[in-house]
Amino acid sequence: MAEPVRWGVLGCASIAVNKVIPGMRQAANCEIAGIASRNLERADEVAAQLGIARTYGSYQALLDDPEIEAVYIPLPNNLHAEWTLKAAAAGKHVLCEKPLAMTAHEAQTMVAGCREAGVLLMEAFMYRHHPLWVRARELVAEGRIGELTAVEAIFSYHNTDPANIRNIPELGGGALMDIGCYPVNVARMMFDAEPTAVQAMVRRDPVFGTDVLTSALLDFNGRHATFICSTQLERDQRVHLLGTEGRLLVEIPFNIPPRMPTRIIHTAGGNPPEAPETEVIEIPAADQYGIQGELFASAIRNGWPVPTPPGDAVANMKVIERIFAAAEASDAAVTRS
Repeated sequence: MAEPVRWGVLGCASIAVNKVIPGMRQAANCEIAGIASRNLERADEVAAQLGIARTYGSYQALLDDPEIEAVYIPLPNNLHAEWTLKAAAAGKHVLCEKPLAMTAHEAQTMVAGCREAGVLLMEAFMYRHHPLWVRARELVAEGRIGELTAVEAIFSYHNTDPANIRNIPELGGGALMDIGCYPVNVARMMFDAEPTAVQAMVRRDPVFGTDVLTSALLDFNGRHATFICSTQLERDQRVHLLGTEGRLLVEIPFNIPPRMPTRIIHTAGGNPPEAPETEVIEIPAADQYGIQGELFASAIRNGWPVPTPPGDAVANMKVIERIFAAAEASDAAVTRS
């Protein structure tokens, strides 16, 4: 068996400490070898908590360590490009949190920089690799709902902390960038296409300036994806996949719990809405962060392409930009009227 990939983590963000590092440590081909923070005491604290051998008082110090082969970047969105390119220049493979960049152009620069450096790059849309979504894609491919024609998603939480990075525009905050990127991604994944037209509306917080309620309609040559995302609503998430002969409800589509089964509700036939024919498909518990790390490490060790090509991150960012542009155009039209 090949030696595990030696990972370094740039930063002590909550998602890294509470989800990604614990998940990746379950993968036999991953070793979390070091963690960096601009505050060495914080790095030491997290390392002691999680049993990580090496700590660094700067991100660059970690990149300068020849023992580190790959890095996971959970930094604020506005720092993704800078540290991805620095990691690539240091010869490190990069798994970077979503969204990959602040703009599509910035994302393309990151993809090009990693390609030129000969390192792998992947955007950390972890949900795509969970057995829940593997099965959902299989059900659609098997024709269990006929032709997939519509995707409907909701993703929301409530956060009004002005110091939180999700409420700071210059750090890449806002609902669409933080969580709306998931419904965009899932629609593109399920239709295996890019939208041909986009309509959207946005409500911004008068103090923060971030979008706190964004709704969008994406047209895929007559197939539609609609979604609502918000940073100031009751916490919720779900995805409906609607076909000509049935439908699927993916109950917990994105923040999939690692230690409990999840479900897909398959409905086809019967007498809806009073008495539909419904099948509950239970998916065994799995850690999506561990699966993501395992797949990325396998690509490194075996010279395989990453499971989600980096160009997908560029395409996702282009759709996000189109949604913002469509919302601005819609707002201007309302104002003029």
